[in-house]
Amino acid sequence: MKPTVLRWVVILMVVALVVGGGGLTLLVALGSGSSDGKASQPQPVTTVSTTPSPGATEPPRADLAAFYSQQLDWTACRDQFECATLTVPIDYKDPGAGSIGLALLKVPAAKPAERLGSLVVNPGGPGAPGTDYAASAATVFGQPLLDHFDIVGFDPRGTGASDPIDCISDSQLDAFLAADPAPDTPEEANGLVTSLAGFYRGCVENSDALIGHVTTVEAARDMDVLRAALGESTLTYFGASYGTKLGATYADLFPDKAGRLVLDGAVDVALSSREMSLGQAAGFERALRAYVQDCVDQTGGCFLGDTVEAGLTRVTQFLDAVDAQPLPTSDGRELEIGNAFYGIVLPLYSRDYWFILSQALTQAFAGDGSTLMKLSDLYAARGPNGYENNSSEAIYAINCLDDPYAITPAEVPAQIPAFKKVSPTFGEVFAWGLVGCEGIQVRATEKDPVITAAGAPPIVVVGTTRDPATPYEWAVALADELKSGVLVSRDGDGHTGYNAGNACVDSAVESYLVDGTVPKDGLKC
Repeated sequence: MKPTVLRWVVILMVVALVVGGGGLTLLVALGSGSSDGKASQPQPVTTVSTTPSPGATEPPRADLAAFYSQQLDWTACRDQFECATLTVPIDYKDPGAGSIGLALLKVPAAKPAERLGSLVVNPGGPGAPGTDYAASAATVFGQPLLDHFDIVGFDPRGTGASDPIDCISDSQLDAFLAADPAPDTPEEANGLVTSLAGFYRGCVENSDALIGHVTTVEAARDMDVLRAALGESTLTYFGASYGTKLGATYADLFPDKAGRLVLDGAVDVALSSREMSLGQAAGFERALRAYVQDCVDQTGGCFLGDTVEAGLTRVTQFLDAVDAQPLPTSDGRELEIGNAFYGIVLPLYSRDYWFILSQALTQAFAGDGSTLMKLSDLYAARGPNGYENNSSEAIYAINCLDDPYAITPAEVPAQIPAFKKVSPTFGEVFAWGLVGCEGIQVRATEKDPVITAAGAPPIVVVGTTRDPATPYEWAVALADELKSGVLVSRDGDGHTGYNAGNACVDSAVESYLVDGTVPKDGLKC
């Protein structure tokens, strides 16, 4: 299970839905909101640099000087943006052993005369292309940020156009994602292990030496090279979902170079893999219950049943039925149980997409899996002609290099009761997810640090109370773990809180990044 599929992916794509006998094309828009509020009074913060300062290119080590002193060659791209390539070492422990180029995309500040500097952004994943995120800045970010900052996105090492990891073919990836995420038989369990072994073997065979160097720590080191190449003395950063782990790691490694950092949809960096899986199981169950409750509360009744428990049972029965007999779709493929699972969880990332889930399920109950398949494809970045990026492969390589923890299929049954307790609907899937790093063939040369970011300026952490992918409790924990963490809470549904229709959150984030106004710790929106 991906820990951090991002709301922005859904926000920015056109989902073609065939409902009943008619066609419906939807341009999905931004999420819902809740109560309004105000940020607190200003407190001292690091000032964002508007021009290169003497310390902007100073490397932490002499052998990195060539990387830190490089000049970026920005050229026009994608009709309206600017692109460049950042050169970084493959291995920071041996910078002379080779280098790679990281793809960059910049959206120049809308008001150049009022430009404050560069805002580096990351959408999470891990594995989602940051260049696409930046290219979507007009939809993702509010006008105050667009006016005052160059929005700079980068494809982290091994992702997007930055020496992308390749593990299996598109047809193999189709089968990998369609397979039962909670095997029912010994044969299915053996098939899962065989599939994972082939996946990780392919990562090594089809990728270069970078495959052992795609950790979060190394990506964070890349961000400091980027900071220097942009001519900034400190890093101004907005990270969403897994991007919060990346930002927190940066602040821990380079507290003196950390500027104004906002971490939205926070990952609790202190959790074990098992604890993280349990948290996500609970988060998606919470989101599903909220969706069903909304359906039950609607005038005219709910197609899932008259109560929340009846609705949840209906969803479970449907998944069991698809597991036994896949559904046909309009493109000739079959909706298998893995596709059905991903198709259901994706719309839970935003309340605004619940109606799409209702349409998809209504159609599927009638025997047509087309819309759920489209949602599953969207989850995996699969277009009509194949996968549009390598995020569905890179996520395994990055996560398992950061933490190679795995259990065997024989150990899964003992885990299932705890997972089903927090998530009767999805618990088994998340329990089986603990097998996910079984068969990884490389090990990291740099381990995750114990993150406190001691010495960094205030770091704003945003959490949403019913966030399915990064549960609210994670934001509370991360804000506490960071020595300078400042918690902003959004009461609402969906993944991440900024630019989701909540003026209180938006004001807190934008006032901090633009003016340096630190929100009151514990601000509730």
